[in-house]
Amino acid sequence: MTTGAEQLSSDAVIAFRLGAHHLAERLPGSGLLEAAGRCAVQDSPRGSALLALHARVRGVTADGLESALADRSLLQTWSLRGAPFCFPTADAPVYTTGVLPPTEEAGRHLLPGVAPALDRLELSLGEAVELTGAELEGVLSGHRLAIGPLGAELAARIADRLPKEQRATWQQEGPYAKGQPLGEGVVHFCLRILALRGMVCFAPRAGNKAPFVLVGEWLGGPVPEVDPDVTRAEVLRRYLRCYGPSTRGQFAAWLGVRTGDTGPWWSLVEDELTRVDFRGTSWILTADLAALRSSELPQGVRLLPPRDPYTQLRDRDTIVAAPHHRDVWKPVGEPGTVLVDGRIVGTWRPRKSGRRLDLAVTAFGPLSDRDQDRLADEAAQLGPLRGAASVEVRFDGS
Repeated sequence: MTTGAEQLSSDAVIAFRLGAHHLAERLPGSGLLEAAGRCAVQDSPRGSALLALHARVRGVTADGLESALADRSLLQTWSLRGAPFCFPTADAPVYTTGVLPPTEEAGRHLLPGVAPALDRLELSLGEAVELTGAELEGVLSGHRLAIGPLGAELAARIADRLPKEQRATWQQEGPYAKGQPLGEGVVHFCLRILALRGMVCFAPRAGNKAPFVLVGEWLGGPVPEVDPDVTRAEVLRRYLRCYGPSTRGQFAAWLGVRTGDTGPWWSLVEDELTRVDFRGTSWILTADLAALRSSELPQGVRLLPPRDPYTQLRDRDTIVAAPHHRDVWKPVGEPGTVLVDGRIVGTWRPRKSGRRLDLAVTAFGPLSDRDQDRLADEAAQLGPLRGAASVEVRFDGS
């Protein structure tokens, strides 16, 4: 117990978060940008963003999402945790500049795996990013290039600028992919930082490729320059609005930095926070206290995709009992999750066979006939999103 702090129940916190994520009631079709901007929507594995938005907005279609990306009202680029996200283009400063680590060490933590290569090259992350950024326009201007050819060309140009011994190390095979030079692997990491600097983003996919473009060319101008303090503060506010009450450590994990690196974000909004008792000392935006106190668990079902924004919270025990953590959060091949009346009650996996989509639902406990019927109706809506004419649902463990 945290002495002197208001004690909150799990039900109240879950209900508040579901409402903030627009999972209590779907938004109208015009709410696509609102849903995407609430805390951004990850699109890995591919297609997750479409399913996450479908769970929050009525009438979402694959064509509608592609149109929003093509008309530049939505932007797709690397953001939180160095992963690809979709968010409104109007929010680009928040999810780029606002996420950008302000220190060398924080940047290295955001990009796990880059540090040993930088040490071998005797380069700082900042120096590697500057080398990459200096060649970016010469390679990408007027083009759309996937990561492979873009990284290879950038690495080749950078090699020509390095001293002889450093160039030899740069061109040695690295640990990231067979046959890939060490420097090319470093360039791939640096592109994530350049995305957070608002220099590159993704154009709509071409087949299985996600081509990069220069942001200025794609949007017809640069991302507006906003004071980093303003954008960092806004990132934390949006996090707390969707995942509060929370802690510095949980925010750090969601962002992709270490707890000790959160000062440039946390210090900016400390006077906007109230301390509460939820699984120990936690913090909530004071402006959200009334909504949190009055929240009630919603009715309804959703099939959330892998890495849905809701399941990216870091206090996992709040929504899933510890014995089922490994069922939900896997290092690779994560399933989707089944949400019934405000509770995560199982997982689901799809399998496409021709024009038929098969969904295997594995429940953590018994599901009533009514719940199975509601989930089958929800599953039928996924068919068109996955290019299927029919959907078959199998329930395991219920």
